Amino acid sequence: MIVNIGGRTDIVNYYSEWLMNRIHEGFVYSRNPLFPSHISKISLKKDDVACLMFCSKNYQPILKHIDIINKKYRVICYYTITAYGKDIEPNVPSIENSMKTLIELSKIIGRKKVLWRYDPILLTKKYTIEYHLKTFEYMAKHLAPYIQRCIFSFVEMYKKLEYNMPEIIPFTKEDKRKLLLGIGEISKKYGIYTQTCGTDQNYEKYGIHLSGCMTSEILEEANHVQYKRVKQKPMRKGCHCIPSRDIGAYDTCLNGCKYCYANKNPTIANQKIKSHDKNSPILLGNIKKTDQITEAKPKSLICKDKNEQLSFM
Repeated sequence: MIVNIGGRTDIVNYYSEWLMNRIHEGFVYSRNPLFPSHISKISLKKDDVACLMFCSKNYQPILKHIDIINKKYRVICYYTITAYGKDIEPNVPSIENSMKTLIELSKIIGRKKVLWRYDPILLTKKYTIEYHLKTFEYMAKHLAPYIQRCIFSFVEMYKKLEYNMPEIIPFTKEDKRKLLLGIGEISKKYGIYTQTCGTDQNYEKYGIHLSGCMTSEILEEANHVQYKRVKQKPMRKGCHCIPSRDIGAYDTCLNGCKYCYANKNPTIANQKIKSHDKNSPILLGNIKKTDQITEAKPKSLICKDKNEQLSFM
């Protein structure tokens, strides 16, 4: 199975010590966000994990461990670095510090295992099209030698965002055209393979590719093995990613990003983190007597030969 470390919260940034304890013990518990009494026991044994998929805005806390992890598992690291400052991402490191950490990470595990996420793109009076393109080029120039590809997306205007960020200026078709044209030209200039995420819109004419952020092809490039082609189970319209198991919990990220879909508000996260125990097998609190634990059966995703295929229904 593919284990998702960062879909619900930034585990790398805030819970690295807990994660390392889970890796050493060889398993982790994950609570179902819709049915809280239902818990999955997920194996972290080397032979059961097809890939550890990391996603974070700050890899500094795990840099001292990443070489050991990389030698034990197949890994891939998505590093989100945007144009925004503390007004939108209050607890995220600066662009300069983030780029420095990404470069360190890439030197340890190799550039094919590092993907730069520049998303979501949103517009305000401060963060204009010109601001984005200037910042994107600045980062692209420095990061190109250290990344496999760049992934970006336009912000989704879900209902919660209307309250959290009333300053957002909705995109017009011309806004998107200018951004796509600029991102495409900059990507070509620095030799970056840039792709979309979470959309079915085709931007190939701008030199921007249509893909999922986690596909069999991306994992193969990173880990030099052939993955089975599995049936996609998209989390939302336009998602082209293959299935994974998330071990995090919503409302536990302290980054405080105003556009975040995984946190209702920072106050809740600050309260919930108080129940975190680095020695617990589950991210928040401990197992209760009323919990129902089901052991997740790991399905092999690594092909034994080039002709092997598999689809999950």
